[in-house]
Amino acid sequence: MRQKELPSGDIATIFAVVVERSARDQAGKIKFDTVTWQTFCASVAQRVLRLEPGAQVICAGVLRRRFWKTAGGLGSALEGEVRSLKRAPENR
Repeated sequence: MRQKELPSGDIATIFAVVVERSARDQAGKIKFDTVTWQTFCASVAQRVLRLEPGAQVICAGVLRRRFWKTAGGLGSALEGEVRSLKRAPENR
């Protein structure tokens, strides 16, 4: 987790969510997917900053693909913007 101040003055709180693939969807040795999420909402950021590594969460928001130019061509990444976040129930 990290926080970053943008030129606009907004604070982005950035963190990763690791999702385990079902046995059927595992491709070779790939068993997990990692998605970078960010939030600009102070209340969500406070919850994120209190999480322990490995905490199970339910987050809702939007996914976006971001593109940029590199020396080798076009780069891209899938990122999410969290609008709400809560701890997952213990029995999940």
